[in-house]
Amino acid sequence: MRSAPVTPAGDRIRWVELPGAGPARVFVHGLGASSPAYFTEAALHPLLAGRRSLLVDLLGFGLSDRPEDFGYTLEEHADALAAALRSAGADGAELVGHSMGGAVAIVLAARRPELVSRLVLVDANLDPVPLPGPPGGGSSGLASFTEEEFLAGAWRQVRDGVGPHWWSTMRLAGRTALHRSAVHLVRATVPTMRELLIGLPQPRTFLHPAADGPPDGAERLAASGVRLVAVPDCGHNVMLDNPDGFARAVAAAR
Repeated sequence: MRSAPVTPAGDRIRWVELPGAGPARVFVHGLGASSPAYFTEAALHPLLAGRRSLLVDLLGFGLSDRPEDFGYTLEEHADALAAALRSAGADGAELVGHSMGGAVAIVLAARRPELVSRLVLVDANLDPVPLPGPPGGGSSGLASFTEEEFLAGAWRQVRDGVGPHWWSTMRLAGRTALHRSAVHLVRATVPTMRELLIGLPQPRTFLHPAADGPPDGAERLAASGVRLVAVPDCGHNVMLDNPDGFARAVAAAR
């Protein structure tokens, strides 16, 4: 395990690093997840093995520190991740971002383009959610609570709503980090992650479950140069549901 301080107070992002050739491939997890738990099997797949791989936990999640005075906006997550990549000497990395991690990867590529040579987005969030969802699991369900309600006990409703698999990593997150990250993910960025993605110069690939059909705005994404790849036999957690299909799609994105 490696780490780097990423805030003025010295709060640390931590990652599991697999040695190999450069440029680095950096895996970034979704809301309430952890990259070592979600990406290790895929990172070691024969089609992807041999590359230097950083399985990074964003600040507030997994192995990383959980500061209470951090804002946990997508921009702040991106800047903290940038600091970790600079410390790791991982300029020009290929970023593989799942769900919220994909949104963070887009913002990072827009704010620190020298750090990102290629983007592979795995069913990533691109747009704001107009209205919070019913209380419970998922980013919109989390955001339906105020921070005070969530910390006072509504987190238990989320625990019961997301089920034991997701909760196994969500329980590792700081509750303040989890709630604030969900709120800012639902609000999205200005411009939105979709608009940032469309304007990026780096090679970009967007993986999505084949069963869901093309993502919203697929034609505009494709017209901007984003390569859309439908992965069969999977749901939102593409890398867990179909590791072979995921590895083939990431390898082809080279």
